[in-house]
Amino acid sequence: MALERKIQLAAYGLFIAALFLAPAFGDEFWLNRIAKYLVYGMLGVAIALTWGYAGILNLGQGLFFGMGAYMLAMSLKLSSPTSLAQGSDTPVPDFMLWNAEPGAPTDLCCINKGSFLWLPFQHQWFGLAMGIVLPVVIAGVLGAIIFRKRISGVFVSIITLALVLLVRLVLVDAQPITNGFNGLTDLGWLTIGGIEFDPYSRATYYLCAASLSLTLIAARLLADTRASLILQAIRDDQLRARYLGFDVPVYQTFFFVVSAAIAGYAGMLYVVVTEFASPTFMDLSFSVTMVVWAAVGGRSSLLGACIGAILINMIEVQVSETEALVEAWKAIIGLIFVLVVLFMPRGLGGLAHSLVARFQRDEQPSVSATAGATRSETA
Repeated sequence: MALERKIQLAAYGLFIAALFLAPAFGDEFWLNRIAKYLVYGMLGVAIALTWGYAGILNLGQGLFFGMGAYMLAMSLKLSSPTSLAQGSDTPVPDFMLWNAEPGAPTDLCCINKGSFLWLPFQHQWFGLAMGIVLPVVIAGVLGAIIFRKRISGVFVSIITLALVLLVRLVLVDAQPITNGFNGLTDLGWLTIGGIEFDPYSRATYYLCAASLSLTLIAARLLADTRASLILQAIRDDQLRARYLGFDVPVYQTFFFVVSAAIAGYAGMLYVVVTEFASPTFMDLSFSVTMVVWAAVGGRSSLLGACIGAILINMIEVQVSETEALVEAWKAIIGLIFVLVVLFMPRGLGGLAHSLVARFQRDEQPSVSATAGATRSETA
């Protein structure tokens, strides 16, 4: 096995081991904060798959994250004490009562014109399933249209950006159904197999750590497949790939869908950790921030993009909570990004790759010299 491959596997192993050892060094509040960073790490992996491997700069990744978050949040909202105490046989979100017309029945089926959409979400398994299915379906349809039409480059970024802003607008305007700007708050806890995932419990942290670990491993295995090599060839030269007979839209759509599934799952985990879902998940700034994470960590490195997302958020929180820097923390984060782009265009992952390559070059002359000396002694 090549040295570079061994180092790569060791890096993945050390990172995953660190995730599971972290609870020994912090309290419940600290674990909750780190769990949120791990969710951001999953978003870094999702961006790296599309931008780094497929060359697709998606500025609407917040759409898939937000859809995953809202799907689970709807189920958890219906399982909260406030939704179960509205004098109805079925749970009813409190905000629907505030927005109901006079005389409307206190029932989820018909308290307002769109409330019936919430009926299946009385079952948490439905919310969990839809948190993956809806982002995948949206990404599949969008990808099929965009890539079949041979739309590429900045135009993909514009379309995805416009779509996420459109969906955000719909969520805000549908006040009686989504609670508008306020989002979904006062949620119940996720319960799976009798285990309640309290946001501040070790169980929730380990759920996030295991999810990130499995996502990294699965993405790494996917990146090592023939499909990934073909996708990278498409990224470098689409016309040549088409000439060689590859169905370019199929490969692009597949990776686009996988990235959306990861983002949707990350959105669900975020709801479990923070206990709310908000239209701010679909803000332009949030989607652009994800790209910054991947750029700092290295868009062509899955582990690098993941670590970049975690590090940037840790630095952001530390700087924003420092009294002397509270007014300038956004400028500091922006400066870090500019410096990385100028001096490390391939990010932290690219820097690590360059160091390994230099180490290999330094080792080769030593090996050659040793072999030459051995031959001379033999002669």
